Amino acid sequence: MTTDITPRPATDNLHLVDFANAQPETLAEQVTNAIEQGQTFLQNLSDTPASSEQALQDIIDFDHLGRGLDRAWGILSHLNSVMSNDETRDAHHATLPKLSAYSTEVGQHKPLYARYKAVENDAEFFSSLSPARQRAITLAVQGFELAGIGLPTDEQAKFADIQSQLSTLSAKFADNVLDATTAYALPLTNEQLAGITDTGLAMLHQAGEQFKSQQVEQGKLTQAEVDALPTPYPVATLDIPVYLAIMTHAEDRELRQTLYTAYVTRASELSEQKNKDGKPLDNGDIMSQILALREQKAQLLGFTNFAELSLSKKMADNVDTVETFLLELADKATPFARADLKQLQDMATTLGMDTVQAWDTAYLAEKVKQNKFSLSQEDIRPYFPLPTVIDGLFAIVKKLFGITAVEIAEQDLSASVWQDDVRFYQLYDGDVADDNLLGGFYFDLYARTGKRGGAWMSGFQSRYTHASGDEQSHILPVCFMVGNFTPPNRTEAEDKPSLLTHNEVLTLFHEFGHGLHHLLTTVDIGDVAGVNGVEWDAVELPSQFLENWAWDSEGIALISGHVETGETLPQDKLDALLSAKNFQSGMQTLRQIEFALFDLRIHAKSPAPDYQGILATLDEVRNAIAIMDTPEFNRFANGCSHIFAGGYASGYYSYKWAELLSADAFGKFEEDGVFNADTGKAFRENILAVGGSLPAKVNFETFRGREATIDALLRHSGFVDADPVFDGNTGEVA
Repeated sequence: MTTDITPRPATDNLHLVDFANAQPETLAEQVTNAIEQGQTFLQNLSDTPASSEQALQDIIDFDHLGRGLDRAWGILSHLNSVMSNDETRDAHHATLPKLSAYSTEVGQHKPLYARYKAVENDAEFFSSLSPARQRAITLAVQGFELAGIGLPTDEQAKFADIQSQLSTLSAKFADNVLDATTAYALPLTNEQLAGITDTGLAMLHQAGEQFKSQQVEQGKLTQAEVDALPTPYPVATLDIPVYLAIMTHAEDRELRQTLYTAYVTRASELSEQKNKDGKPLDNGDIMSQILALREQKAQLLGFTNFAELSLSKKMADNVDTVETFLLELADKATPFARADLKQLQDMATTLGMDTVQAWDTAYLAEKVKQNKFSLSQEDIRPYFPLPTVIDGLFAIVKKLFGITAVEIAEQDLSASVWQDDVRFYQLYDGDVADDNLLGGFYFDLYARTGKRGGAWMSGFQSRYTHASGDEQSHILPVCFMVGNFTPPNRTEAEDKPSLLTHNEVLTLFHEFGHGLHHLLTTVDIGDVAGVNGVEWDAVELPSQFLENWAWDSEGIALISGHVETGETLPQDKLDALLSAKNFQSGMQTLRQIEFALFDLRIHAKSPAPDYQGILATLDEVRNAIAIMDTPEFNRFANGCSHIFAGGYASGYYSYKWAELLSADAFGKFEEDGVFNADTGKAFRENILAVGGSLPAKVNFETFRGREATIDALLRHSGFVDADPVFDGNTGEVA
């Protein structure tokens, strides 16, 4: 059955998808058809263009043809991430090899490459193009070279095979992580619930109801047996909101250890979870295969290792530059991390615990917050109902950038959403009455079964203009912003909205920063519009930048309102929250550096390490960086989709690299006023609007008026003293 999912026009060239009819089989068919159309176009290209002008027109026409492929694949990939099931996964995975082969075919197509080179080599013609078009041409030429355009025919075939294998292996890696997470369920006794908050208990009870239904669906229990189980029936899972509720608050140390062990051994040889066919969900061999193939790919292209290949497209110059940056930051953070650890050790002693283990840190940290800062995430959660936070977020970005976000009810849309809790918004420049639509975005913010963990922004539809004869089509940007927040508590007894921890508030601001980067672009060339074309180690700049307003007292006044009284966060709780901003910052920074160094080193090794070598590298990094022993059974890497199934291979350092940029950028607002409209306009025009049409370094320095410095990052992280000492009276590092 083939269903029409042609983009449906809404107001002013905003195109939406009718997800009710976006069947996986249909999307896969559209991907295949788009690939065939692209291949036909390429086959009809002459070896050399007639002129530079004709070369550019061919490039534009081919780019236009590719928009259909990008759209169909973007929707299918999105559905596979947010509501994975057998039908969606099968369609997604069956399409991956075709897409990989086509991508390689395009990257190695010499007549198409000849057109880009013809434009680039015609200095007079090239200089007449817009900066965005010039940048798109330059990046495309680099892309051809990194896709093996210059390789001999036999090596091109080898390169294509490597690419196909990598796409399949990465998808399998992600499947194993999701399946291992979903497969875990641990029914709890009432004795194990001590300390867990009401919010946490509600999530455990919701998980229990899902568990009961799954037991019947999978034939493990009869309906009668399920009906005999108590109600409520608390069940622990590895979904992040549930996991954190237990790790942060459960007094049962053995329960915390059990859950921690299950989480950090996901998709490893130590995991007890199996797939539906009863086979182990073990990523060990997949990881070693991925690293070996990445190394082969890099060496085919003339690089020593994959890290060199990865960094050839980033802001950072080379591996040594990145490693030096990370080690210097680690050196600054270590004294503060030791003070952080002492806080936890002192609290452990107070509670009668002999040692601090990895499964104790979140629990002890919460106790320290309550004791030293009179602050508990649970105490402030009622002040951050999600609808209030969203309204405040929209008010903040209106003050900063002069934009207005408006929710559009599903019945008023030209298309449906993919899940009942999803919300759609339109973004306007100025007020709605100005009728200057910029784009649209979806919020899919709650954790649920079958949804990939974490939070992300997917810009599946970029801003784009295409002229054909006298006609011109204009498409506005649309994106998906996805989270895994605590769901609303909807029962017969009460109906409460999702109540966020402050960490979840920060996550929402982070993803919305990515969304603004995508939506506020003024570039009409899709390849460099929004986040497209932005160096990977700079792409986190807008997201981390926006988080600052969730720490600002004026910002918090806008995003807080007690779920029952509407009262904004009281001054004592605000003071405690701000005082605790850098709480455990040292240990958290070392943890990020540990991941980043591990990622960099496994990709810089030659030959690429096997699974045991991967684990050994992780141990080496931990021994050099960590100030607290990590359990030997910890298999962090086996569940790290960022590195093995995402875009962060040899790029995990980007979070800290971009954090330096974002802290320095926010420093300008600290100087001018955090809601200074002129400074907000400058950030919008020089960072958000230009997207990837200029190098990130140029964009940043245009906004800041100078090169970036590390000073603001150190200050924002609390790393301002050479020899920090913990002050037991104030609860601060003095």
